[in-house]
Amino acid sequence: MGIYDTLNEQQKEAVFCTEGPLLLLAGAGSGKTRVLTHRIAYLIDQGVNPYHIMAITFTNKAAKEMRERVDQLVGYGAEHIWVSTFHSTCVRILRRHIDKLGYGNSFTIYDADDQKSLIKGICKQFKIDTKMMPERSIIREISSAKDEFMTPAEYETRHQYDFNKKKIAEIYREYQKQLKANNALDFDDLLFKTVELFQFHPEVLDYYQERFQYIMVDEYQDTNTIQFQLISMLARKYRNLCVVGDDDQSIYKFRGANIKNILNFENVFSDAQVIKLEQNYRSTKNILNAANEVISNNAGRKEKKLWTENEAGDLIEFHQYGTEYEEAGRIADEIEKLAKEGYEYKNMAVLYRTNAQSRVFEERFMIKNIPYRIVGGTNFYQRKEVKDMICYLKAVGNGMDDLAVRRIINVPRRGIGAATIDKINAYAIENDISFLDACFQAEEITSLGNAKKKIQGFADMIQEFRDQEKQGSLEELFDYILEKTGYVEQLEAEKTEEAEGRIENINELLNKVVTYEQEAEEPSLGELLEEIALVADIDDLDESDNRVVLMTLHSAKGLEFPYVFICGMEDGIFPSYMTIISENDEDMEEERRLCYVGITRAKKKLYLSAAKRRMMQGRTQFNKVSRFIDEIPEELLETGQDFSKKENRIEKDMFSANRRNRFRKPYQAKSFAPPKIDQLSYDVGDQVTHIKFGKGTVTEIVSGGRDFEVTVDFEKCGVKKMFASFAKLKKVEGNQ
Repeated sequence: MGIYDTLNEQQKEAVFCTEGPLLLLAGAGSGKTRVLTHRIAYLIDQGVNPYHIMAITFTNKAAKEMRERVDQLVGYGAEHIWVSTFHSTCVRILRRHIDKLGYGNSFTIYDADDQKSLIKGICKQFKIDTKMMPERSIIREISSAKDEFMTPAEYETRHQYDFNKKKIAEIYREYQKQLKANNALDFDDLLFKTVELFQFHPEVLDYYQERFQYIMVDEYQDTNTIQFQLISMLARKYRNLCVVGDDDQSIYKFRGANIKNILNFENVFSDAQVIKLEQNYRSTKNILNAANEVISNNAGRKEKKLWTENEAGDLIEFHQYGTEYEEAGRIADEIEKLAKEGYEYKNMAVLYRTNAQSRVFEERFMIKNIPYRIVGGTNFYQRKEVKDMICYLKAVGNGMDDLAVRRIINVPRRGIGAATIDKINAYAIENDISFLDACFQAEEITSLGNAKKKIQGFADMIQEFRDQEKQGSLEELFDYILEKTGYVEQLEAEKTEEAEGRIENINELLNKVVTYEQEAEEPSLGELLEEIALVADIDDLDESDNRVVLMTLHSAKGLEFPYVFICGMEDGIFPSYMTIISENDEDMEEERRLCYVGITRAKKKLYLSAAKRRMMQGRTQFNKVSRFIDEIPEELLETGQDFSKKENRIEKDMFSANRRNRFRKPYQAKSFAPPKIDQLSYDVGDQVTHIKFGKGTVTEIVSGGRDFEVTVDFEKCGVKKMFASFAKLKKVEGNQ
């Protein structure tokens, strides 16, 4: 049996179980990719044609890793196995069949910026105030509707009594209309249109059901409703569906992930087998025990417990520092110490709950000359100069993409103003043609006046680029665009560091074009643009780059590092303030899963830290240590002299809202320099009301010089301490 002898008993069971529905509950670091690749090899050993095997995952990075491992393991025939992400899978299907839905096969994929531009234009068209209804909230609502496979008409019917949602339904309808006119799809459409294609064209579905007789889905806990629908349709005929995931690592609810997909798998597939992979090969015993203890506080999960044959390892270090600056300084000191001991920077990661927390670390690392890299900052492909060049390529490849053409018509500046663009747009709408086609017909647009020559010049230039694409390589096309537009020349004329950086970004994009052409079997402009559109921040993480990695806990999923620092372990930061005040058990459980993910990224040593006070939104706040620290047994923690779990519990008991419900609101955070108050309208014993906490009785008032610290026992949420100037308490009338 050879290659299968290295697997443990549960892994072997999963590999050899090939027929019917199978749920693999694979804990963190339990070797799930190894199991999937060996399962593919075993299927082929059993005579299954590689052509009939499909493996889907979420990131390009994970798909690439799986593809490489499959190639090594299987060898001949491996190239026929379909290994890709959900979105890449849908793009491949739609490129071949989307004409059945009335789209052109050379459709463009819109990113977040493109979506926002389109929605902004529609809001202007419908005279909607984007301060009252921001573009991003509209996009989020439309995205959620698509995740649930809801058309604009269905969305409107569901929300017919909600004025704002009815407005969004109108925008959604117009948005889809304009996307189609531009021959464009957004990311949600890739899935939506594929399911729609299968629904209305059963012959296409039948073709892919026959093609994919054995389907494997990685990271199943992250699937949303429409992804579940897509997989269910594909697997309906042969039912050989293997899903791999860990409900304890479901952390993408905000992106539409539906944890019920994995929790209810056996309800949907009643004959499903369930195999648990609980042996961890990544972390030490102490790290795993801490993770198990934290996640055991969640009720909505499948019972499992990670274990390892690895050594016990170091205790988990927890320190509570005075401020976030002291926290960043001490972490930088520890990283410097590890580096001096010979450990590489790339083996260390600093994880935090929100992107904003990176600033103090960046400052401290620069002072100490510690090389670092931020994952999850501005995506390379979202930078202005890179986006401009991509839009030139889009205009060449898909002339119907009005958004791309409008972006570059005056970039670099060629004297074409907003009024001229509006006239071209009006002509295009009136004649039901694309914006670029209207540019080609500039001579017919009488209202353009002297601007006609400029528009014709732009249209002629795009035509030249199209001619160049037909006769040369993509690298030559890119160089030709740079030369004809004078884009780089204009930047060179600025003679600034910023301009130099932007030129470097353009050169890096050229590197991408060249690399793509060298690696692609049949390079094409459409495929290049597709590859760029589907890339994610995490895919750009160069593991050979010797720098400390700074990233959010969400971005860290799927990665591992010998040394991990999780900072900001404070109630109000992690778990987030919004989670605490929501009093929603499901939201708190998602935060706890995020903590579990963070802990299980560490292989050798885990450092946790908090700050007693932290600047938030311009105010200094005093935060309690995170409840997640409280859930780690004392014997697993090394706390030093700066923190006592016993004292922390006493403090929590003093200020917690209601100990019977651990998810109640925290006490009001204190701030420096409140406005001065001379006297209060209430006294000890008086009943007062608070805008959030409701009715309560004042139990203590302490004068603090500039303000009064008031203690109130609220009827609904217990004892709170707060400054009078911020609390704005009102005495209940008639109270003696």
